[in-house]
Amino acid sequence: MHTQQEIEGKFWKALKTERTVMLGLEGEGGHTRPMTAQTEGERGPIWFFASRDGELVQKLGTARHAFIAFSSRDHGLFAAIQGQLELDDNRAAIDHFWNPFVAAWFAGDKDDPRLALLRFDAEHAEIWLNAASVLAGVKFLMGGHPKREYRDHVARIDLR
Repeated sequence: MHTQQEIEGKFWKALKTERTVMLGLEGEGGHTRPMTAQTEGERGPIWFFASRDGELVQKLGTARHAFIAFSSRDHGLFAAIQGQLELDDNRAAIDHFWNPFVAAWFAGDKDDPRLALLRFDAEHAEIWLNAASVLAGVKFLMGGHPKREYRDHVARIDLR
């Protein structure tokens, strides 16, 4: 049995290590794009480096409702997160999260005029642990009910 806190902790740990998410703006009909999440600790904010001339920043304008879809590499954890996304060129955050991978995208380094830093403040999350396993299959064959087993693998979390 997993507690809500354990599931949330697993999410933040997976996001910090794997970092690739699908990020979308509300009102885009579900359109998302792959982005690299920058996090520290748990509960956010989640930061993203982007280009000012890119579609996401162009459509963002002011702060907007946005959403993140995340799947761990091993498909052991899935998450859907809703929150607010805004342009926030916080120089301390830029300095903190800057790395060679980000630098490869911006010729002018941290002072590149195209560089944009986005801040995602998570509000709500639904996180699922993958309950499909050999053990779950055996339990099902022995008369177990998969829906009951799965209940302890889902967390709905208010992140405000």
